[in-house]
Amino acid sequence: MATMTGGEALVAQLVREGGRVVFGVPGVQLYGVMAALRDEPNVKFITTRHEQSTTYMADGYARATGEFGVALVVPGPGLLNASAGISTAYSASSPVFVISGQVPKASLGRHVGVLHEVHDQLDCIAPITKWRRRVLEIADVPAAVHEAVHHLRNGRPRPVEIEMSPETMENEGEVTLLAPAKHERAVPSRADLERAAAMLLAAERPLIYAGGGVHPSGAHEALAAVADYLQAGVVQSAEGKGAISDASDLSLGAALSPDSPLRRYVNSADVVLVVASRVAVAGFGKDQQVIQIDVDPDELGRNHAKTFGLPGDARATLEELVERLRAGGPSRPSRKTERESLRAAIMDSITQEPQTSIIKSLRAGTPEEAIFVGDMTQIGYFARPAWPVYRPRTFVTSSYSGNLGYAYPVALGAKVACPDKPVIAICGDGGFFYNVQEMSTAVRYGINVVAVVFNDNAYGNVARDLDEAWGGTYGADLSNPDLMKLAEAFGVVGMRAKQPTDVGRLVRDAIGMNRPALIEVPVGRMPRPTFFAARKVPTKYQR
Repeated sequence: MATMTGGEALVAQLVREGGRVVFGVPGVQLYGVMAALRDEPNVKFITTRHEQSTTYMADGYARATGEFGVALVVPGPGLLNASAGISTAYSASSPVFVISGQVPKASLGRHVGVLHEVHDQLDCIAPITKWRRRVLEIADVPAAVHEAVHHLRNGRPRPVEIEMSPETMENEGEVTLLAPAKHERAVPSRADLERAAAMLLAAERPLIYAGGGVHPSGAHEALAAVADYLQAGVVQSAEGKGAISDASDLSLGAALSPDSPLRRYVNSADVVLVVASRVAVAGFGKDQQVIQIDVDPDELGRNHAKTFGLPGDARATLEELVERLRAGGPSRPSRKTERESLRAAIMDSITQEPQTSIIKSLRAGTPEEAIFVGDMTQIGYFARPAWPVYRPRTFVTSSYSGNLGYAYPVALGAKVACPDKPVIAICGDGGFFYNVQEMSTAVRYGINVVAVVFNDNAYGNVARDLDEAWGGTYGADLSNPDLMKLAEAFGVVGMRAKQPTDVGRLVRDAIGMNRPALIEVPVGRMPRPTFFAARKVPTKYQR
């Protein structure tokens, strides 16, 4: 045992668990933790300019590495401000560890209105956290941190939160630090694996659907081995992009719109092996047989009735499965020619200007290993089916949370995690200004993200839809400052494209400068992507 403050115990156990960076906004209820962080050389503290960015950056850090990211905020408004990032991490199954302050012990549960009080803040974040705990005794701090990390490393990785009153952080007590939590890879039963293998061996047109859970599991090589053995093309969800490299003919991408060639191909499959996806928007036919691998047993069959479930870690399960497939005989004859023809048809089906030319320019100017973070903006939408991904963990979305403005702070967190990789954030002017203040953070800590801002002086998607389907736009126009002067004021390199297709060259130049950069791309209104779901227009507004 050792005598420590609660804050020191928290930081010491965090270091044992592998925590190396904390994104936070210091505040009066956090002094015990801030002092401990100051005195701990193995942890870097990055001060953000808004609590929302703490959890976004922690999310970016986690998704770029597979390690958990850490955010530190004051209670009440601090935690509520951070909830947007918690929501995105929850939807994307990202391991984010949130540490929050609390009001003094004597005021807990009294609902009297002390500083930053929210009654009860654990309930406020319950829908967007996997696990949460209030810690009031100093001796309990190491165990709470240990349990939090256990939940981050095992089962489905989603945000966790612990909260501590000021006295718990500041006072001294006897504590015992614990060994770090282990990652335990569950696998299905032998009988279930053999049954799944038999179903796949009997299939004439097997297909694989890969989701975002491939990345935290590190299942990329095992997935490729199963796909190659079965000669099964791999369709990916937006979060699953990069599960298999788009350089491989086995990758069929993510262009799964209702009328696409890929949709017709998926519909023709007799057995679909789903790897680490909830398949909420996959849209399989009701009579299609699905075999679903997921670390969360509650997800098995949730969104498709005809499902045979394999509860287990994606990598470990695929490694067991491929051995049973190989025992059934040699791999299948190549279907490479068929897949290459399909891949060409898919790309033709999503060609649309100016988005296609912009994406091609961007991709040409961006190294294969670069991390791409696409916001809820026109080029971000178009990138989901159209952006080729060649490396794991290099394509980041906000998943079903769909948070506007998340991309820039998430990209900053990813760059902190991977300082040697280029990181680009693709934003619209509307979303970028949600967290524009974090350019200050980028400059202060030398976080050399390239922010590409497509500027149409509007919430462009909304403006177009209101115009085209609701009788005229309203409330969607914006007034922006001069972005080049803004970049200069923050100390960021500013560049402005003369033509939208200049963007790739500018990105290449900005990456070479190795400084925080802002590239403005003036654009007009872009057409609605053809792969978007059909729009319902009220009768009174139909033309």
